[in-house]
Amino acid sequence: MVKRILVANRGEIAIRVMKAVKALGWESVAVYSDPDKESYHLNFADIKAPLGGEKALDSYLNIEKIIEIAKIYRVDGIHPGYGFLAENPLFAKRVLEEGFVFVGPKPENIEILGDKLKAREKVSSKGVPITPGTNEPVDFEGAKRVAKEIGFPVLLKAAAGGGGKAMKIVENEKDLEFALESSKREAKSSFGDERVYIEKYLKNPRHIEFQILSDKYGKVLHFYERECSIQRRYQKIIEETPSTALTPDLRERMAKAAVEAAKAVGYENAGTVEFLFSEGNFYFLEVNTRIQVEHPITEMTTGYDLVQLQLKIAFGEPLQIRQEDIIPRGSALECRIYAENPLQNFLPSPGKIYFVKEPDLSWVRIDSGVVSGSEVPPFYDPILSKVITWGRSREEARKLMINALKEYIILGVQTPIPFLIDVLEHPEYIKGNINTHFISDYFSDWKPHSEREEQKTVFALAGLLFSKSGKREERVFKKSEEKRVWETIQNFGRE
Repeated sequence: MVKRILVANRGEIAIRVMKAVKALGWESVAVYSDPDKESYHLNFADIKAPLGGEKALDSYLNIEKIIEIAKIYRVDGIHPGYGFLAENPLFAKRVLEEGFVFVGPKPENIEILGDKLKAREKVSSKGVPITPGTNEPVDFEGAKRVAKEIGFPVLLKAAAGGGGKAMKIVENEKDLEFALESSKREAKSSFGDERVYIEKYLKNPRHIEFQILSDKYGKVLHFYERECSIQRRYQKIIEETPSTALTPDLRERMAKAAVEAAKAVGYENAGTVEFLFSEGNFYFLEVNTRIQVEHPITEMTTGYDLVQLQLKIAFGEPLQIRQEDIIPRGSALECRIYAENPLQNFLPSPGKIYFVKEPDLSWVRIDSGVVSGSEVPPFYDPILSKVITWGRSREEARKLMINALKEYIILGVQTPIPFLIDVLEHPEYIKGNINTHFISDYFSDWKPHSEREEQKTVFALAGLLFSKSGKREERVFKKSEEKRVWETIQNFGRE
């Protein structure tokens, strides 16, 4: 029977899920907020249902409204994508209580792994290495004792946290008490839970994760690693596979640890086991209980559609794949394209997108949620798209990514495309000498190559001016402050 899946998300991930649903011959239901009533993701759905509201809390985080829509359209399952409700155990429980299939892990998986302390305790019981520190919350005396044992610098982290919130690096004992109280306040404010624990701070770690899939019958497979060390404000912006840091032996040991971590909690569906790697050792960081933003690079190198596998597992199909069937080939890179300004600490840049021209190159995949004319609301995560490249080698994939980014034109909002190009062209990145501090070490005072960007903008606007919709867009750009660019376009047209 044809199944109907409600996709409780928006933008590029909603489109990605709906494409997988369609490939299986099923139907999809898209939801949308008031600002998203003309969103591009709605074009990929069989049914479109309004959530109402503007802010996420009133729309994409409104559990009861989503459940109500699921009942109205008699869906079989709900896929949460990533972000919003994807890692909310209460949402997963409600979905199951109402008789729908939740396309993701069991609520208890989400609950246990969402608590950093419970996760550390569970996985370490299976022999998975964790960073030296505590598996319980600490007060000042406890933190002081542990810090002396493991040595400064140390890291204070929220037990219920993520995304760098409430995370404090402490270099010495005199700063410990103030940092602990500050961390607890921020944890309480952000997560409603003031528990904080302490662990050894690794100065120049690499962030390496393993994709896992588990069915309902205890079979757990890994789909190899992704390196996610290029980050800003604890947010990944460039990912690649394979990692340049891993030897075959180390890769095998980390993969085994990832599988054991999943088995420790009886994990089901897709997940990502994240590790920090430093000085030849790896340590468990956390498990992301959802499909990851960077999953396409794994699909590019292994050939498996992870979202289709997610859907099949959720409806009870056993994994027909053997571990030895999963053979990664070549290298893949992903760059995340946000509406944000890299010159202003990557602050969001909402607004209207006047023009989009995607690169047209072989072995380049674009997962996008926007087109010319799309609006980027200020209420949600500002990710626009992802550029993914594949090559027979890392260098081939890297050069292809640079070419793809140079051809990728998005006008109307700021994007980090020129910044990403400069990162990819940095000599240390080319060598594979990267860590989680790469951006702060080499790009803290970054400025764009203005001439290159001006030329790109001029030719993009010129192409737009003389396109079929040129007259309508001409009025838009004449009103802008880019007088010099407009004059250049007019000269370009006369020539």
